[in-house]
Amino acid sequence: MLNRTIYRQLFFFTLVALLLVSCSTEFQNNEIEESAGGNASQDSLETETADILPTYTATPVPTITPYTPTPDLRTPPDQWQNWPTVPEITNRTFEIYAKGDQTGVNRQAFSKIGDCQNVSDAFLGIYDKPGRYFLRPDETNWQETIDNFSGYFDRDGLSFGQGLNVAAALSPFQADQNLCQPTEGPVQCELRSVKPSFAFISFERWWNEDTPPEVYEQYLRTIIDTVIENGTVPILVTKADNIEGGHRINQIIANLAYEYDIPLYNWWRAARFLPNNGMDPERNDGFHISYDAWDSRSYYALEILNNFWKELR
Repeated sequence: MLNRTIYRQLFFFTLVALLLVSCSTEFQNNEIEESAGGNASQDSLETETADILPTYTATPVPTITPYTPTPDLRTPPDQWQNWPTVPEITNRTFEIYAKGDQTGVNRQAFSKIGDCQNVSDAFLGIYDKPGRYFLRPDETNWQETIDNFSGYFDRDGLSFGQGLNVAAALSPFQADQNLCQPTEGPVQCELRSVKPSFAFISFERWWNEDTPPEVYEQYLRTIIDTVIENGTVPILVTKADNIEGGHRINQIIANLAYEYDIPLYNWWRAARFLPNNGMDPERNDGFHISYDAWDSRSYYALEILNNFWKELR
């Protein structure tokens, strides 16, 4: 009986030992498998994750292109003879016209700044005389412009004079002492008194052969600056003659129109289509223009005034 009990105990302890050995072996095998197959499990996890998350692609850094300014497509001033008779409105023109709202210019007024070529009988005065001018059917809407600026066509302003040149136009000694302030030249006096929206600027006069062109440019530049400061749109006008030689004055006028980006009325080009290039054959002094040229010069000036006023307003 005792022996049987001892055998049973031995059998029980033997069975437990075998079970423990088996469990320990299985545990070790699992550790070995995890250790040996860990990379495979991680790869499987990364593969499953990659299927879920979007693939990241680095955005390439763009190549920086050097700044290139907007090309200037205007015809250069050394080719001013090819510029159109009637100019287009520039961005600078819009800016100056808008400035006039701040300076209080008169939207029904314009001025003529220059020498005797701008006397009302020769330049634009006809449009203040009903029955003396004729508008073609496609120009009848110009009458609105004529009505708006009525009274200023046949006016000889304070910045006009016989023999007036670009220097004298700025001198207080050449101003009307009864209407102008002591420090004002003809140009400043005209701008203050009239407050024009537009100003035709035309100086054909030259001093003498010893006067360098730079002097003309210096004074004309000052006139342009003064007009712009007033909020008045300057319209430079070329001349039909070449009395100084080499078209030096017209070249200066074109240079400044280009530099300031302001309108240039190329009257010289229009005069090429007139007899004797628009010059007066009777006086034949190389300076005065003909009566036919008066009408032509006034006609294109009215067209410019009409175009500018209607588009800018």
